[in-house]
Amino acid sequence: MEILYLLIPLSVVLVFLIGVVFWWSVRSGQFDDLEGPGYRVIMDDDRVRQESGQEDSCHRSDHGSDGNNDKTPDTLK
Repeated sequence: MEILYLLIPLSVVLVFLIGVVFWWSVRSGQFDDLEGPGYRVIMDDDRVRQESGQEDSCHRSDHGSDGNNDKTPDTLK
């Protein structure tokens, strides 16, 4: 029975600390956008874009004179 004298105040302090951490996280914007980071991971573009208006290297070297990729199957042309 004496253990309750320790456990009850300890649980009250723990609930208070959890409340403070939750309040801080809400006030600092931790829950503002829950879906955005997931979409950014999926839609991440790893290619480096060139700023001077040049085409990507994958579009420059593989095209024939008509602009079609010769390695593409005929069903996709």
